[in-house]
Formats: sequence, structure tokens, C-alpha cells
Amino acid sequence: QVTVMESGGGLVQAGGSLSLSCLVVGSTNFRVEAIDWHRQVPGKQRELVATTLRSFQSRVVDTLKDRFAVSRDNDRNMVTLRMNDVRVGDTAVYSCRAEVWLYAMSRYNDYWGRGTQVTVSS
Repeated sequence: QVTVMESGGGLVQAGGSLSLSCLVVGSTNFRVEAIDWHRQVPGKQRELVATTLRSFQSRVVDTLKDRFAVSRDNDRNMVTLRMNDVRVGDTAVYSCRAEVWLYAMSRYNDYWGRGTQVTVSS
């Protein structure tokens, strides 16, 4: 069993900063490959925010890369999204997707967290 947990959301004023964490834990033997951050506003499609790979390659989407940064800790299976100079338009539920290799089943599986709410006030 693998679980993805996001934390760090909350209320922040426009222009401020916030860090979100995504942690992948499990009781089975697994290896985490890609971990992505996504965000979604009610009534709109979910959008990709950032991607990280086990090789430490990472990418924040072009529209956010000047304000957001992403880092990864493979030992802890954790990814941190640092949001700087946040704007009202960044208000959304931020969720994590982990691509996980399950050794017992010899296959990949995707796991999603429940998300964490980020609200930016003007």
C-alpha cells in the first residue's frame, strides 16, 4: 500500500511565500520515480505545476517558473514546492501524483494525494 500526502497549504497574502510538501509513504517494497505537483480550481481543468524525476531532473511549467521552485529528497521520497510572490490567481487545491514502481507486482502504478488548499488573499 502506497500513500501520497500533501501538506503546507493555507491562507497567504498576495506577494507572500508558501512551501508545500508532498510525501510518499508505503508498507510495500517500492521505488518512486516521477512526482508531479498539480493544481485545480473548481470548475476548471487540473493543470500541471511542476515535475520531478528520481534523477533529480525537475521542471516548473513556464508560466510559473519565475515564481515557483521545486526540489526533491529521494531518501525521504519527498518533494517540496516553494511558491514565491503568490497571486490571487494561484488560489487552488494543490495535489501530488507519484509514479511508483511496485517490486512485488513488477509494474508501475500512479498514486494521488487528496490535495491541500492554497488561498491567496489580496
